[in-house]
Amino acid sequence: MSGIAPSPDHLVHGMGLALEEPVWPAIVPAEAEAVVAHFPEAGRLIGLRWHSPRPFSAATLVQTSRGKFFLKRHHRLLRSCRSLAQEHAFITHLRATGLPVPEIMVSADRAGAIAHGDWTYELHRKAPGIDLYRDRPSWTPFLAHPHAHAAGAALARLHLAATRFAQPARTAEPLVASFTILPAPDPLSAAEAYVAARPALAGYLADKPWRRELGRLLGALGDDRPRRLAGQPPLWTHNDWHPSNLLWGDDGAVCSIIDFGLATRTCALHDIATAIERTAIQWLMLQAGSADRIADPAAALAILAGYRTILPLSGSDIDSVVALLPLVHVEFALSEVDYFAGILADGDSATQAWEGYLIGHAEWFLAPAGQDFLKQLRSAAAT
Repeated sequence: MSGIAPSPDHLVHGMGLALEEPVWPAIVPAEAEAVVAHFPEAGRLIGLRWHSPRPFSAATLVQTSRGKFFLKRHHRLLRSCRSLAQEHAFITHLRATGLPVPEIMVSADRAGAIAHGDWTYELHRKAPGIDLYRDRPSWTPFLAHPHAHAAGAALARLHLAATRFAQPARTAEPLVASFTILPAPDPLSAAEAYVAARPALAGYLADKPWRRELGRLLGALGDDRPRRLAGQPPLWTHNDWHPSNLLWGDDGAVCSIIDFGLATRTCALHDIATAIERTAIQWLMLQAGSADRIADPAAALAILAGYRTILPLSGSDIDSVVALLPLVHVEFALSEVDYFAGILADGDSATQAWEGYLIGHAEWFLAPAGQDFLKQLRSAAAT
């Protein structure tokens, strides 16, 4: 067996522009060999080909006697076998409809994930397509607007395929998207319930005027979201739609959709707003003082136009996406605070997630650049 040991210079994406030391150690060849042996259809490990720079888990591309596979390792406090089973059921449903998503490998006892000590492992067959964006962090833009258009069409195809998947929302775990605050009749009360259910998050926020801050943002960014969302049908969605979670063809088409780690039941408009928030605004540049130059309305409009080639979006739908957009990140931001404050006991990163991500991103939409961005998106509602 050949492979690459975890190099001392193996770095991962951090909360800013700089690469950082990984929290979770890289998977080593002997570890991968032992795990792959639990999946009979994967064959015998030959070696490791690449280590992912994503920060919330450890992952590697493995070569076996039967091809290439993606091996991912989570800490048990982040992902249980039960939670991964819910995620895998969604992926399996999408694959059965013909959507290009990874094939989940199963162990000798037909499980899609195995647990060993503090770790939970999953193994996917490598999906087809070129991984153009694999070394680019989240919140970085598409290389070209045609990619944004193709991504919008692919998102609509996913939503179409998801309509018959009627499972309840995913078990509440750290770093999983959810959709309980914005659609609630009283969003601030829903936020209080969200925080109370997570002791580490509640502890971090205990000495902060977080209710006042969040209430201010909810009011300043409009209070009609619950009304707009009341009639939206629940739908399992991807919730992390950015270029590096898509694999590409030479012609710029989306070949595969990967990384369903945040997937759960929200609604289609929430997923569209998330896709725009993740790809059309360069949030990492906000920290560099470039607030007036971080948005690309044309990319957002390309996503909407691509989506509309597959599924209709009314003017009212687009208005609702625009209303959602400034706060669509709130629940995942809270989940990140919970992760950093609880599992990692990293107060500095928790503060960055709360002040820089949750508060800072929402406030950008109240500034002239953010208001202009929203205005340009609203123009699509009239076309």
